[in-house]
Order: sequence, then structure tokens, then C-alpha cells
Amino acid sequence: MEPLLAANGILLHKIAGLGIRVEASDDALERFKQSFDRSDSLEYSAEERKILIFCSLLEHEEPVKLFSLAHELRVTMPTISHDLDELEESIVKQGLTLVRRRGYGVEIIGPEEAKRHAVSLLAINHLDDSDLFGQFTDLAVSNPIAAQLLDMIGKENFKKLEQALWELSDDWSNTLSESDYTRLLIKLSVALTRIEHGNVIPAGRSIRCEVIPLLQSLLDVLNIELPIQEQAYLSHLLDQEAFPESSLLIHHDDMPTIEGVKLLIRRVEAQLHMSLTHDHSLEEGLIQHIKPAFQRIKDGIAIRNPMLAQIKKDYGVLFSIVRNGVKEIYQTIKVPDEEIGYIVMHFGASLERLKPYPRKVRAVLVCTSGIGSSKLLAVKIAKELPQIELIGHYSWFEARRLPPSRYDLIISTVDLPLEPDHYIKLSPMLSPEESKKLRTYIEDTTLKKISSAANETDASGQSPLDRLHLVQLYSGIVLRLLDGFRVHDLSLPQGQAHLEQQLPSMLSLIGEPYIDTHLAKINEQLLARERQGSVVIPDTELALLHTRSEWIEAPLLALYRYDRPLQLSEDGEVQALQVLMMLGPLKLDTYSLELLSEISAMLLLPELLTVLEHGNTASIKLFISKKLEHYIKTKLDWRES
Repeated sequence: MEPLLAANGILLHKIAGLGIRVEASDDALERFKQSFDRSDSLEYSAEERKILIFCSLLEHEEPVKLFSLAHELRVTMPTISHDLDELEESIVKQGLTLVRRRGYGVEIIGPEEAKRHAVSLLAINHLDDSDLFGQFTDLAVSNPIAAQLLDMIGKENFKKLEQALWELSDDWSNTLSESDYTRLLIKLSVALTRIEHGNVIPAGRSIRCEVIPLLQSLLDVLNIELPIQEQAYLSHLLDQEAFPESSLLIHHDDMPTIEGVKLLIRRVEAQLHMSLTHDHSLEEGLIQHIKPAFQRIKDGIAIRNPMLAQIKKDYGVLFSIVRNGVKEIYQTIKVPDEEIGYIVMHFGASLERLKPYPRKVRAVLVCTSGIGSSKLLAVKIAKELPQIELIGHYSWFEARRLPPSRYDLIISTVDLPLEPDHYIKLSPMLSPEESKKLRTYIEDTTLKKISSAANETDASGQSPLDRLHLVQLYSGIVLRLLDGFRVHDLSLPQGQAHLEQQLPSMLSLIGEPYIDTHLAKINEQLLARERQGSVVIPDTELALLHTRSEWIEAPLLALYRYDRPLQLSEDGEVQALQVLMMLGPLKLDTYSLELLSEISAMLLLPELLTVLEHGNTASIKLFISKKLEHYIKTKLDWRES
């Protein structure tokens, strides 16, 4: 014991006739006790041992002694030999060879590409999103397998790659699911980490693939250079993972999967007496999940599901229905309960999506700069909880300046200096548990705050009768505006192609009771407004002329369509075939101003531009009235049974 204690800063005093005592500081004693407790509790299951053995052999390029493995894992050498017997079949399936010789040791030999694939597969199967996208804290004690795998994939490379791919994500990332994106990150990170450690693909065995532009952009962002054979390997990897053929069209190989998923959904909805066929996210999610999952089962790869007990507890009836359905539809494969649990989670998420909220919940997404997963988190939220309307992605610096009236909820991937009832923190990759946590938070916190605010408004005088008065008020404005709306199809005379020449006749077509007595003054106001800058809608042949004046009695809308372009500028560069004129009194009530602003905003809708160009008066009125009706209902939070 004496050398062991001395190595930990503890002196052992042996005094004849008195006894033995230790001498050390309190800190040294405490550190020693903690290390002793850790070593005592360190016991691995057979499955964990095999994973750690596989990792150790993949990491070392030279033979490893059986004694070293046995000492490291705290078991006997015969136990390690038995573990290697069981590992060998899996190693061979991955194109590698297990070499075992007495006096030589144990090693794995094979192509570098196969070793990279083996490391990636271990990480994909045994690392959770919280391990990958978390803060990369010391896991050596709490989860040594995760710590080992994070070290092998290169946790710092993983973070750098995610940030780099975020900068390059606009052109391709929308085609990837969350699991595809994570798998791509892992494989790229494994490749870069092994290259850093000197494990490169030999020049004579380069992969036949042209270097794709995405890789060159990625290497530029990372500021690294690679030999040509490694560029070819990574290009091949990106070509397979970032641009999968399945994202472009359905292959005939996928048809059995699609048909099986449709049958399973129909069977489950028949048992639950609920319609699930309209939930496209459910069908897409199951198709993406089942094909690779069932292939792993056929390959003999163990399925882990740490949430199985909780899934059975939360979805007991659904679990039985799904298990019976899978057993009946997929009779040629024995699907374990662990995999059934994952399939149940897809159906459970669908059932959660079908739960209605009283209205859309407006949410702000706050994330740190450069985190690529924030985009995926937004996609995940949209799929899992379509009742949430994400109004934007912001840094905390930007979000804190938003008026509270613009949003109901803050969703953040980082801790914020706010009270817990003001925001919810989620990991960048929304797990099923966090999806449930988010829904619970909205139901227990956000919606209650919204309801409380609504009750306060009602208490101050917003009764159902008041709401009806507002409906009457808005409706009256819309009806007066559309009753006076006219479409004028005009021919443009030769030599009279400028707006200044045509405007008096345009105004004269309006007449009483609007502006009949002050045409000249209103004409000058419109020209002055137009001189401040063109009002032609981008990428169209429609111009908006508008002004508010003391000589205008009531809001007015009129459309003029010409047979050839009307010149809006002196040099003739700015022109339009259609002109929408919007006029209003100088003193305009808030409600009328709201509705006129909403009509202006409609000019960004391609459908309205089409109907203004080709439609008649009745069809244009119908389109605008429908949009304004929807605006009024939304404004008043009008709910129909």
C-alpha cells in the first residue's frame, strides 16, 4: 500500500508499539477517496466491453496485448478472448480482419475506408444527440463509451464541421433529415480526425470521384488542405450523404417500404379510430426510419432504446397496436421491442400534432451565432408542432429588443438571463422527450399567460358585443371601399404616354363624391409623391399611386390598365401597364388605415398581381374581400366552431 499512498500525496507512518497512521491534507485524502470509489464502481457489461475492445483495436495501428485489454477492463484474459470470439463476425462483416496470435497480440487490419466506416457506425449506434451536440463535458466517469467514441470522431472537429456546414447550408441542407445531417457530420468528422492522426488513404487506392464544389467550399471555410485521394474520398462521402438519390425521386427499391408504411398507418388509425393519413410528417418519418432500421436488424446489429420503459408507460395501448401491426405486415423479420418503441414514437408524435391549440403560438428562436442545428431545430419544430409559428431566428442581443407583443414564447438553445416562465431551453436536435417537454411548457405556461392576458382585455371592456361592434366597423370600411372600386381599361394616345399627361383624366374618372372639386390639387400631390421615388412593384408591370389629402372625402381604390406602357419617369426607364390608385383622407381613422395598409401588403402576393392584370371588377373584389375577411378574423381572434 505504501507506494500507492505516496503516489497520491499520502504518507504512511508505522510506529512500533503505537500502530499505523496516514498523514495528508484533507484535499489529498478526498481526491484519493474519490479515485478509489470510481475504480470500485467501474464495471462493464459484456456488450459495453465488446464496444470498448472494438474501439481500442480501431484506434491502435499496432497489436494490443490481451493482458492490456484485460487490465484496462478489469476482467480476466479468458473473458477478453470470449468477447473477441463474439466480436469477430461483426468485424468481418465490415470488411475487416481480426488477427490474433500468441505472443503477438490482437489487431484489426483492413482498408482505411472500412475502418472509418466502422468507427462511424459505432458512433451512430451508441452516441445520443445530447452527447454529440452537448457541451462536451468530461464523460470519462459517467459514460466511458461515449467519451471514447467522442474522442475517436474528434469532438472539436465535429463542432468545427457543424459551424462550417451551417455557413454552406442554403443550397443543400433542406433535403436532409435530422438523422441524415447528424450521420454526415459524424462521417466527415471521423475522416478528418483519422487524417490528423496519420491514418490516410494510400495514394494508389484513391476513390474514383471528382472533387465536388461543396467539398472545396467546406475546405476553404475550414482552412485546411488535403491530398487528392482524401479529397476524392470526402467528395464521394458528400455525394452519398448530402445529395442522396432518394431525395430526388423514389427508387423502385423503396416501394415495398412505402407500401408497408401505408399499410401500418391504416391499421393503426383503424384501431385508434383516428385519421392519420393526412399527417405527411408521419409517413415521411416512418419511411426514412424503417428501411435503415430494419436493415440493421437483418445485419444483426443490436438495437438500443433507453426510453423503452417510458414509451411503454406513456403509450401502452399504442405500443400493443403498433407491435401487432408490425408483426402482421413484416412477417419475414423479427422486430424487437426496442425498435417497436422507436416506431411508436413516430405515431405518438403524430397524435401530439393532432392536438389543437386555441390559436397559433408565436415563437422566437434564439441561438448562438454559427450553430447549424438551429435551422434544423426550426424544421423539427415545424414538423412536430405546426401550431407554433416561428417568427424569426435571433441572437439574444437582437431578441431582447423585440417588443413582447410580437411573440408569445422564446425558444433558446442556450441559457438566457430570464425567469424560467419566460423561455424554454432545448437542445439543437429536438429529441422526442424535448418535443413533449415543449408541448407541456406551452400548455402549462404559455397558453395560460395568453389566456390571462385575454381575460384582462375582456375585463377592461372587450366583451363579445364589443367584438361584434368591431366586426361591423371593419366590415363597413371594406364594403364602402369595394363598392367604390372600379377597373378602367384605357388606350394610351400617341404622344400622351407620360403619367403627368394621363393623371388628370385618371382622376376625372373617379368623380363625385370623392375628389370632384379638387382634382388639380390632388393631381399635384400624387405627382409630388411619385417624384420621391418609383412605386412600381418589383418584377411586375404594376405601379401603386397613393396619397392622403384634406381634399379627399373617403378611402378610394381604383385600377387603370393600359394597352401599352405608361411612362412614370422623365427618361422613360420606369414604366407600368397597370396602375393601382389608393387615396385616403388626411385624417384617417386607425381601422381604415389598417385595412389600406393590408391591401398594400397584398401586392406582394402573386395571386393578386395575376387577378389585377387579367381579372374583371367582380373577381378582383372577391379576392380582396376574402383576404380582408381572413385578416379581420385573425385580428379579432375570431374562432368558428
